[in-house]
Amino acid sequence: MSRSLVALLLGCSIANAVEKPNIVVIMADDLGYGDVSCYGAKRVTTPNIDRLASEGRRFTSGYCPASTCTPTRYSFMTGTYAFRTKGTGVAAPNAAAIIPPGTETVASLLKRAGYATAVVGKWHLGLGEKEPNWNGELKPGPLDVGFDHCLLLPTTNDRVPQVFVEDRRVRNLDPKDPLWVGSLKPTPDHPTGITERAKLKIDWSAGHNNTVHNGIGRIGFYTGGAKARFRDEDLADEWIKECDAWIEKKKDGPFFLFFASHSVHVPRIPHERFQGQSPLGPRGDSILEFDWQVGAIARTLDRLKLTEKTLVIVCSDNGPVLDDGYKDFAVEKLGDHKPAGPFRGGKYTVFEGGTRTPLIARWPGHIAPGITTDEAISLVDLAASLGALAGEKPKGGGCPDSQDLSGALVGSKGAVGRDHVLQQDNAGLNFGLRVGSWKLVRQSTPKKDPMTREVLFDLATDPGETTDLATKRPDELKRLRAKLDSIVGKR
Repeated sequence: MSRSLVALLLGCSIANAVEKPNIVVIMADDLGYGDVSCYGAKRVTTPNIDRLASEGRRFTSGYCPASTCTPTRYSFMTGTYAFRTKGTGVAAPNAAAIIPPGTETVASLLKRAGYATAVVGKWHLGLGEKEPNWNGELKPGPLDVGFDHCLLLPTTNDRVPQVFVEDRRVRNLDPKDPLWVGSLKPTPDHPTGITERAKLKIDWSAGHNNTVHNGIGRIGFYTGGAKARFRDEDLADEWIKECDAWIEKKKDGPFFLFFASHSVHVPRIPHERFQGQSPLGPRGDSILEFDWQVGAIARTLDRLKLTEKTLVIVCSDNGPVLDDGYKDFAVEKLGDHKPAGPFRGGKYTVFEGGTRTPLIARWPGHIAPGITTDEAISLVDLAASLGALAGEKPKGGGCPDSQDLSGALVGSKGAVGRDHVLQQDNAGLNFGLRVGSWKLVRQSTPKKDPMTREVLFDLATDPGETTDLATKRPDELKRLRAKLDSIVGKR
């Protein structure tokens, strides 16, 4: 019997045997495998995430499909590898909607299955047809791809603008003070991170020196919208407040909440109560704030007696990065902390540190507690897997790269994970392919030396990807090369 048939039968049996679970996906930003104490971190502790791991299933081969945020979010949402679609690299402040209306998504699947659906947090998948209409209706957006409600940071917080989008409009926007967003300086005397550098609360190391808001330079320019702007320090609190209120409103279920935290992405400006609480500096403080967010949602479920009715998944959109454009002492205060754990690389790379990240699933009474598993699963699989738990399948060829791994997700007897894992970088020019313990890394550059273009590792003996075995194991190189070609084409 094939793996796909086994997964299909398991998924059907799960959906038929139990009531549809509420589903909460909590996605961190730039959180590494080694940033969580249940994955080995020593200099920072994450008790709330650790609690979910002790009460659920912890994956040591949990992957995000890309090593930057926008392509991973695209793949999670659509069940489609981002390299298949142009324009899925890190989205600019004025990017149009990347997911067209009518696309099958994890949200549309669950909505069709009778779920109330919401996304709260960082979106970074574009808004509008050609560009966002910041002073009018922001359409298309999340409400056109399966969500009933949203409260968003439209891009990412190192990019402008620092406003919330609620459903289709900028929240609290005064029409007498219109919001303008652009890529060029609006006036010669417009203050920037260069002209105001001495006054910044956090200095920039590269880029991040255009419009200044809250004492922080950003990528891109904007003016207006003063009443709509938020303070960075309040971002996490506002989102948890929204999540809490929405869960309470939809407590009769079933509901699907995608909470996309901005922690621990730059600029790392957690609330004052977390500042200085970690020996790792602002990056460590932001890890603590993310852990608090996980705990806050868990406590809401406890308070509403929804814990046993709710599948909670904690994950990250890509691996870690230290200096990502701001001077926040992430490098200087690192010490012996290893953000990527035992793995090589991090954000922007297709080495294991770029895409192998924390992944935890908890559903009391349905997922056995305290289990650690090596079964491989990618966030691209959540669309089909969560749909299966809700008794719904993708339609019209939707979610083509998403495998139903609901059995492996919840730990059904005999269930298996992926037999291969694809990893891409931001632009889909570099790829990693893991098959069993073997890992092929294909780089688009340098092009002159084919031996550096393709390298082969055995993760079983070399998890840090230090020893290239391409010449010693040409059989494995050939096998993985053919598999990668079958997925991405010859490049």
